Amino acid sequence: MAEDQVAHVDVDEIEGERPPPLDPEVAERRRLALAHVRQYGDPVLRATARPIDVFDDKLLQEVARMGALMHDSLGIGLAATQVGVLHRLLVYRVEVDAPVNALVNPVIEFSSDDEEWAEEGCLSLPAVHVEVERPVFVRVRAKDEHGEDVVVEASGLEARVIQHEVDHLDGVLILDRTPKDQRKEAMRAMREALDAA
Repeated sequence: MAEDQVAHVDVDEIEGERPPPLDPEVAERRRLALAHVRQYGDPVLRATARPIDVFDDKLLQEVARMGALMHDSLGIGLAATQVGVLHRLLVYRVEVDAPVNALVNPVIEFSSDDEEWAEEGCLSLPAVHVEVERPVFVRVRAKDEHGEDVVVEASGLEARVIQHEVDHLDGVLILDRTPKDQRKEAMRAMREALDAA
């Protein structure tokens, strides 16, 4: 989701107004980071990630790399599949100054019946912003990057970001969760953005 969407959401992006133009240095850093993020059409985005069972320095480096890419691309969430790695790993940070959270082998064990619609975007789907309905509250069981058990009880934007990134780990994109008319419009916007680039 992407940060310019938070008031947007992969991590990735969510709901809100479009931001002012980026400082040229920030824009270049974002462009370079996005070059490492797999884009729509890449088959890895439709793959199901495999569980992680080794917690070592290599995993810590993977988390650090993903956190840096998420930050530089102005995202608020990023799944390992988005960088071409089939690991059940996601990173997210809802607030700009907050530390990066890593969830390894996340399982959503509870979702509230209360749901809400909000606009989401995705670092892997340039120029796409669609309305997605998701549960307002989730409880997620996972491990952190050191192999310690964690339970995250999240609501609002944090819950949305986690659900968006877990979808990536299962090969599900926001286009799969939006009404058909919005999906068609999103595909048109994405084609136009790619043609303009």
